[in-house]
Formats: sequence, C-alpha cells, structure tokens
Amino acid sequence: MQTPKKIAIVGSGLVGTLLAIYLKKQGHTVHVFDRSPDIRTVEFSGRSINLVMSNRGWKTLQDIGLEHEIKKIGIPVDKRAIHLQEGKLNYQYYGKDGEAIFSLSRGVLNRKMIDLAENAGAEFFFNRKIWDVSLATATLYEGETEQGEWTELKYDLVFGADGAFSRIRHRMQRQSMFDYSQEFMKLGYKELHIPANTDGTHKIDKNSLHIWPRGNFMLMALANLDGSFTCTLFMPFEGENSFEQLKDEATLVSFFANYFPDTKEVIPDLVKDFFKNPTSYLAIMKCYPWAYQDKVALIGDSAHAIVPFYGHGMNAGFEDITILNEFILKFGDDWNTIFAEYQKSRKPNADAIAELSRRNFVEMSSKTADEKFLLQKKIEKWFSDKHPDKWMPLYSRVTFSLQPYSEALAIGDFQNKIMEEVMQIENIEQKWNSNEVEQKIISLLA
Repeated sequence: MQTPKKIAIVGSGLVGTLLAIYLKKQGHTVHVFDRSPDIRTVEFSGRSINLVMSNRGWKTLQDIGLEHEIKKIGIPVDKRAIHLQEGKLNYQYYGKDGEAIFSLSRGVLNRKMIDLAENAGAEFFFNRKIWDVSLATATLYEGETEQGEWTELKYDLVFGADGAFSRIRHRMQRQSMFDYSQEFMKLGYKELHIPANTDGTHKIDKNSLHIWPRGNFMLMALANLDGSFTCTLFMPFEGENSFEQLKDEATLVSFFANYFPDTKEVIPDLVKDFFKNPTSYLAIMKCYPWAYQDKVALIGDSAHAIVPFYGHGMNAGFEDITILNEFILKFGDDWNTIFAEYQKSRKPNADAIAELSRRNFVEMSSKTADEKFLLQKKIEKWFSDKHPDKWMPLYSRVTFSLQPYSEALAIGDFQNKIMEEVMQIENIEQKWNSNEVEQKIISLLA
C-alpha cells in the first residue's frame, strides 16, 4: 500500500474508471470528473465501434479480479467472416485451440466499469467541466464555461484520462520541449445496426468479426448480447465511393445493393440509421512526455489515440494501467520515478500499436479478399503449427500474447520479408505445405 493521496482522474471512460479501481486498491482517495452526464442515465449516441478485448486487456482485469465479471457481458469471437461481393463467405480463424477475442458493447462495458469503480469507493462527478490544470500544484480549474468563473480543486496528483482531445494534455502542450502531433485520417465511420431476430437470436454468426472488404472502404459487424450487431461503415469522406456521394436515399440503397447485397435482409433500418447517425472522424494522436514531475500524468487516448483497425485502443489503454501498477509496486511512494519509468516504457509501444493499427485497415479492407494474401496466411499458420517455437503470426503476437507492441512490430516486419521471398517460389499454390517451403522458411529465419 502507498501513502494515501488525494487523486483526481479527469475522464470517466474505460481507462479512467479502471485506473480509479487500481488507485482505490492502493488506499487513495479518488475523484473522477467528467464533463458529460452519467452514461448510465443516457441512451448511447450512435457513434460507437464495438470493442474487442484481447489478452492485454484481460491481464489488467485479471490482476484486479474483474475478468469473470466482464466476460459475462462479452461474446467470444474466434474468427473473421469475410463477405465477398459475389456472395461467397470465407472464414479465417484467429489463433489456435479456440483462441478468441471478446466483443463488448462500449456503452454496456462503460456503465459496468463505473458501477465497479463506485463499488470500490471511487467518487464520480458528472456534468463537471474541467478547463485547465496547474501542473506544478495538481490543481484543477472547473467552471460552467471556458470564459466564465472557475473554481479551484486541489489534489496531490492528477491523471488525464480525457481522451484524444484532452484538456489536461492541452495544458501540458504549452510547456517547452513537449512533442505533439495529430493526424486525421481521410476516412470516417458511421454506425449502423443489425437487429436481433424476433426470438432474440443473432441473424448472422455471433462468434465472428464480420467484414465486407471493398478496397478503400469496408463494412464491419460485431455481436451484442441482446442478439443485435453493431455495424460500422468505414469510407473516405471524399472522392469515389465516399460519404460525400451518399447524400440521398436512392443513392444509398443502390450503393448497398451493389457493394453489400447480402445485407439487404439483415439491416432493415439502413436509411434511417445512415441519415440519423453522425459521420465520425478518426485521428492518430502522439505526444511526449506523458507526465509532469510527480504531479500530473496522461493515460490511454489522452497520451496515444489510435485508429480502431486492430481493436487495441482499449487494450493499449488498459496495458498502460498494468505497466503503471508494476512501477507503483516497485517504487512505492516515489511518484517521480513511477511516472518517469511508466512513460519511458509505454511510449515506444504506443507508437508501435499506432502503426500496426494504421496498417491493419489495408489488411481488413483489401487483403482479406486477396487470394495471394490468404495463401500467405495459410502458409504462416501451417508453419507456426509445425514450429511454434520458431514462428508466431503477427496477429497472435499482438492479440494473444503480452509481448511488447514494439517487439511484435519489429518481428512482424522481419517475418513479412521472409514471406515475400516464400511467395515468389514457383508454383507456391501447389506446394505451399511442402518440405521445400518448410526448409526455405527455416533457412531464412536462420
């Protein structure tokens, strides 16, 4: 146990609430502030992408005894279901021996996490706008408007868990020697909905991540516990096959009939959902340092917002907490060292998962429909099954292991160079699982 401190967390999202539980277990007084209403009292907004929990996220929950509580509200997903335009359906299994990620509704999970944090003793303050922080004194400034009167709220430590457009980071950015970059993707997304059957069952396979890959755009669907699916349409904002083109009902219906014909029966409210739900943006945000002395630190998206194509935004944020907690256990009350080691450890891994996530859009939207790519994945799985000590596919490294993201990225790049050579072997389609191919990979690994 540490010496008790009075700690504020700005942001009641998934990372902020889980961090609150960890800090309460250490004996601290924890106050969580959020400018939005209590999510438990509002209808979810129609701008969500379902979350997937993988090993890194489960590890953080396991360490605090919450894994089984959260598994109850998730659905295991052990494969991709690739819906090709001509109507064919391909399945690609993720790992081995039934390894699975878990589909979770963001709204359901966030409500649950707030309940758990309150049960642990954290206090929540909703509809409270934090506009600024004094880095030297860990004092928050709260008020109704940015230009109006502010109240001072004094703390021993402040954590910024307030997302990609963090007010806490905004103050840190005004220091000298603070690096910051923000990049908006040319892609946006829109939430759609597949309702449950009348008996509450799912209309399509609930244990698959459904992808309709169409080159520079794609549709994706993940199951919810109530029998429905949250669907997400990812498209460029402008140009051919973009959101700017889908301005009226006739164009939209014709577009879906052409590119996603097998969704006609399962997305009955396409037109209503499409024009009601907002078109949302995707941004990659990087910064450094993440901490100021022993007073203020960033965590989760406020330190490293990424795009959702690897399903690791939440997992990376939860892993921040795992690493932070390891340094708390190691360095006790020395918050200066805790924060210094935490940011040094996490920064290269946050940059690596940002890069992996960016690349994975191309894999999901284009390569999953490419025969050559599918053969490459088949060879990798075959070789990995024969030589698990020599080869673990990149996806498994990222999703089913706790290997640092930066190592997974470096090894993945090395393995990809090997596979590029393997795919050049004459008649690889016929001899993909031959001794020749096996020996070639072994020699290239050496």
